[in-house]
Amino acid sequence: MPEYIDPQREKLLLEKSRQDLSIFRELYAFYLPKVYAYVIYRVGRVQDAEDLTSTVFLRVVERLGKFKWRGEGSFAAWVFKIAHDLVVDHYRQFPSSKKDIRLEELPEMTPSVLMPAEQLLQKEKFIYLKNLISKLSPRRQEIVTLKFYGRLRNVEIAQVLGLDERTIASHLCRALNNLHQMYTNEPFQLKKIEVHNER
Repeated sequence: MPEYIDPQREKLLLEKSRQDLSIFRELYAFYLPKVYAYVIYRVGRVQDAEDLTSTVFLRVVERLGKFKWRGEGSFAAWVFKIAHDLVVDHYRQFPSSKKDIRLEELPEMTPSVLMPAEQLLQKEKFIYLKNLISKLSPRRQEIVTLKFYGRLRNVEIAQVLGLDERTIASHLCRALNNLHQMYTNEPFQLKKIEVHNER
């Protein structure tokens, strides 16, 4: 799936989807991997992430008639606002579910052409990075997650979180500096990854 969708095409697809929902498939295919990557990072468990991602798109379809186009990025911000709110609600309803990700609960992170050992390494790196990000402030964690897992632009993140775009840029810059410092102090090593095998 391409990384970018032309804003005018997106607008046209949204307009046509209101009359014929089958046209929404192209937008669904474009946004599904981005939303799922964001949600799986935030909740950790595959089952929860799949359920929440399904709910995100159910809400999007139900509310499509109420969405107002405000230019490039407005639909992405709207979709991720729904995803963000559902993740927040999930943790309110199930506070004990905010726990470390178990290696065996991660989805395949990379194309299946990789050997099993390489797949395992990718998952271990994901857990290592998640542990570093979890040391940031909650606001910076959310911004980093939306930026690099949801692949949103700063202007879209600002709309999702109700913040000024310059505030997003400032938080992102500081978060990346913090992550760099943490990585320098404790670089990735396989022996430092904690794998939870117990259920």
